[in-house]
Amino acid sequence: MDESPQKITTLVGREVYSNEGVFVGEVADVRLDIVDRHAVTGLALAQVNQELFGDLLNTQKGIILPYRWVRAVGDVILINDVTLHDVLEELTQPNEDPEDSAIA
Repeated sequence: MDESPQKITTLVGREVYSNEGVFVGEVADVRLDIVDRHAVTGLALAQVNQELFGDLLNTQKGIILPYRWVRAVGDVILINDVTLHDVLEELTQPNEDPEDSAIA
């Protein structure tokens, strides 16, 4: 397995799926923490699965998933299945921490 660093832009355009193969969305952009760690902290998803998010996204462009939910990155990005439930919970409740998921 190649462990060499990759450009962040290689994440843009990749499809995001749950561990069980449910399409979540496509990466449109990344959120970076350039002050402390120069690390990716979130994935901004567009073209999200309307069956998962439905009416919650009527006037919104997409969602931002915390990068800590990412399980694997390859040709596609896999997130833990439990996070789909977490995203739906966070989207329906007021978000107190801006570093967690949000509607974009």
